Amino acid sequence: MDRLTAMRVFIDIAERGSMSATADALDMSRPMVSRYLESLEAWLGVRLLHRTTRRLALTASGEAALKACRDMVALADDMRAQAGEAGEVQGRLRLTSSPSFAEAQLTAAVVDFQALYPRVEIDLVMLDRTVDLVQDRIDLAIRLSNRIDEGLVSRQLAICRSVLCASPGYLARAGSPQVPADLAAHRCITHSNGLAPSYNLANGGKVTPVAARGTLSANETSILKAAALAGAGIAMLPAYYVGEELARGTLETVLADCALDTIAIQAVYLSRRHQPLPLRLLIDFFADRFGGELAPWDRPPTA
Repeated sequence: MDRLTAMRVFIDIAERGSMSATADALDMSRPMVSRYLESLEAWLGVRLLHRTTRRLALTASGEAALKACRDMVALADDMRAQAGEAGEVQGRLRLTSSPSFAEAQLTAAVVDFQALYPRVEIDLVMLDRTVDLVQDRIDLAIRLSNRIDEGLVSRQLAICRSVLCASPGYLARAGSPQVPADLAAHRCITHSNGLAPSYNLANGGKVTPVAARGTLSANETSILKAAALAGAGIAMLPAYYVGEELARGTLETVLADCALDTIAIQAVYLSRRHQPLPLRLLIDFFADRFGGELAPWDRPPTA
């Protein structure tokens, strides 16, 4: 049987966790899917999957084979695309980022990318935690971090700037801070990341660390924004996520003369070798869309 097709079938089974789902997705019969899998196991001389009536799980050999099969399929697709035999760029990518960045910026960018390459399938996996790219079978992670794990490859896309903001109603009741020390008298809405909440406020070359005190915290950025809009207090939020609210006036910037710590927005992936063409195109697309001296959400609005 066609070994390249057998590899594609095996990859799809591993990603979907179901031979029936793979049969439906690839428009094959269930027996044909089984035959492709068995032929690949026979060729490799190892068992790739533990099969039970309830679930499928990769064996240790299957984990190793999955990576090798992905590399070989990606290389084959890249060769076909570069030789002009593929007609259109095609493939399937699994992409992850924080929910807030996906909501505010990434989803629209993915839709625009697929308008250019309609045969590229993208599975968005939104998690507010750092995922294991190998274990979770992620092709590309968009991470907000100034540090990247050893063994991973990264490309900086933009800088994430944060702002302190609050609703007009809250500021009317509590007053607007004029200097960093004034925050001590205000309610702050903080991110419950396990660290003592504080802000490093820079102005004129001087950095002032300020403890953030309040009675409300959350582990999701969207909840912090909702609480700020509801008048609960002052929140530190990424500029990419509150641009519309600041423009409409439903949130107002606090201590606008003070700059907060910035974080790099990075495209993170496993390897530059045998990188699928759709993945290379997607990373380049994100770099063009989000790059420049200022990120698009930080640029002044055009007339």
